[in-house]
Amino acid sequence: MSRRLNPYTTAPEIMKPLIALEAAIKDSGLEHSLIELVKMRASQINGCAYCLHMHSADARKAGESEARLYLLSAWRESELYTPRERAALAWTEALTLLPQTHAPDADYEGALRHFSGEEMVKLTLLIGTINVWNRIAVGFRSHHSNDRAPKVEAA
Repeated sequence: MSRRLNPYTTAPEIMKPLIALEAAIKDSGLEHSLIELVKMRASQINGCAYCLHMHSADARKAGESEARLYLLSAWRESELYTPRERAALAWTEALTLLPQTHAPDADYEGALRHFSGEEMVKLTLLIGTINVWNRIAVGFRSHHSNDRAPKVEAA
């Protein structure tokens, strides 16, 4: 696949708020490991190699185990994830696959058992934001490097 345009150089002003939202989510108080698992799971569903490459490297650097990364697409059958992580992953799938799921009450209520209302807003914004990044990376054919994908920095 050939690369398409670079949104950062083509429309830098409209990218700045998204970059700022990413920074706010990173500093939101949600666990770093949870953030990376959510980003990985949404990116798996969306088939975003660029984001999978970036976030698997970030997760490993932060101490995430290889086993948990390998089993993430089958998290429902694995005992390696905490109840809080499982609730977040179910909510991630529900929102990432929104046209199919319509955000079921069971997933919402399951998440509310492990996340406060404020944390639910943060989790939902995290899920929405990684879905936007996936669409940018896939839509514009962003390529990951063999070393590591570049890190998005707040402006």
